[in-house]
Amino acid sequence: MRAAGDGGLERFCSPGKSRGLRALQPFHVGDLTSINPFDVGGISLLEVGDGLPVDDKFPVLSLDCATEFAVGRIILEHVHRVAEVNEGVIDGDSISFARVKSSPGDQVPNLVKSIHSDLHHPVLGTWLALHQKMQLSVERGGAESPGWKEGLSKCGRCKQAFYCNVECQKEDWPMHKLECSPMVVFGENWNPSETVRLTARILAKQKIHPERTPSEKLLAVKEFESHLDKLDNEKKDLIQSDIAALHHFYSKHLEFPDSESLVVLFAQVNCNGFTIEDEELSHLGSAIFPDVALMNHSCCPNVIVTYKGTLAEVRAVQEISPGEEVFTSYIDLLYPTEDRNDRLRDSYFFTCQCQECTTKDKDKAKVEIRKLSDPPKAETIRDMVRYARNVIEEFRRAKHYKSPSELLEICELSQEKMGSVFEDSNVYMLHMMYQAMGVCLYMQDWEGALRYGQKIIKPYSKHYPLYSLNVASMWLKLGRLYMGLEDKAAGERALKKAIAIMEVAHGKDHPYISEIKQEIESH
Repeated sequence: MRAAGDGGLERFCSPGKSRGLRALQPFHVGDLTSINPFDVGGISLLEVGDGLPVDDKFPVLSLDCATEFAVGRIILEHVHRVAEVNEGVIDGDSISFARVKSSPGDQVPNLVKSIHSDLHHPVLGTWLALHQKMQLSVERGGAESPGWKEGLSKCGRCKQAFYCNVECQKEDWPMHKLECSPMVVFGENWNPSETVRLTARILAKQKIHPERTPSEKLLAVKEFESHLDKLDNEKKDLIQSDIAALHHFYSKHLEFPDSESLVVLFAQVNCNGFTIEDEELSHLGSAIFPDVALMNHSCCPNVIVTYKGTLAEVRAVQEISPGEEVFTSYIDLLYPTEDRNDRLRDSYFFTCQCQECTTKDKDKAKVEIRKLSDPPKAETIRDMVRYARNVIEEFRRAKHYKSPSELLEICELSQEKMGSVFEDSNVYMLHMMYQAMGVCLYMQDWEGALRYGQKIIKPYSKHYPLYSLNVASMWLKLGRLYMGLEDKAAGERALKKAIAIMEVAHGKDHPYISEIKQEIESH
């Protein structure tokens, strides 16, 4: 791991946590503490959050070029980075960076941490600024539009992978050959999960490069925690399903270790991967960053992980002294202590003992109750919290089969019921507002989306840490909505709020910052 300046970070035995990372020098807010190349990964749009299927187009911005592809089985590959579009889905979850140790919106499958790439769609980030932002003007349905393939080299066999140039294509062949022939053979039945694809790439890379990679200076993939002894039968069954899929799709092009080793590897990937997200925190795919995986969790983290190309960048969001442990967050920090620890125990097999979990100081505000002349009884409040958790799970499942109008009705009815007990700033109300905002974006009801966003942003700013990507992404959505609805002054204010957070989290020289500034200037 490379650190900014002298010193940086080191691996150490963290009290009560086995191992971790600690600072060897002081870091101030916004300082880059380390840079880590990903070991293996790719953008694989098999699922975005738990959203709705969308039969439409996704604009995709790669590392070096912007192109728009029709939704289908199309891949854009750039060296070790892959962008694939299979089925579009609406992102309706509040997601910020999280280890997969999950994804802080935490309605996404708990499998992996984060790479930020630009992706705009009526749902995956307000497409109001799409054409200006990407400098493309391809009509809807326009994958056939002139110039969309211009400058890209196409794989002659599968005809689904596109590269910046021939050299890039040759360099990526050791990885692409895993999937090139199977894509042709399986055709429409080619559908390995994101976890399976990532694991296949890990196995291939371990064979090609048995030595430690530049991303494994402090921690090797083989050292990842698997927590195999803590998996329940359901999780073990899911791993067996993944192993079966791995054999089914990759058997002709991959040498497999024994079954026991595969079980361990899948368990390691599930606990140590990173979700890949764009700047509006829409889930794109997954990757492995071994050295970054050394960081332990805290609900009051002192660093944040963002991405620039294929590099994970770790920046301080609090003052860090030499010898102090470096903590990130594995989960969405919006929710109260009990909910956060339920998630941590289920996905990562531990209970957090950080200051926020010990004091529970923020819980009362997060589950704020309406101030009524006849205050609700404790039992009524408990029942409503139980209802809120159930409806959140119901909505998560419903996104797979209900129509947008039906989903919006679930959001509205649940808010009406919860609103009899909860204040609008209550996190369970905010959760359903966020879902409703996502559905409105999908339905292109910009005014409706804006109304929900306006309700969300103030309590978000209160409940989340100071430099939260969740808050930045909400300001970004609001800014783009305002701009699209011709309220330039409000749009500029919102976008500048997003920039203020992102300059700390992403660094002032990040491409996202310059892109957002261009959006402001162009209006």
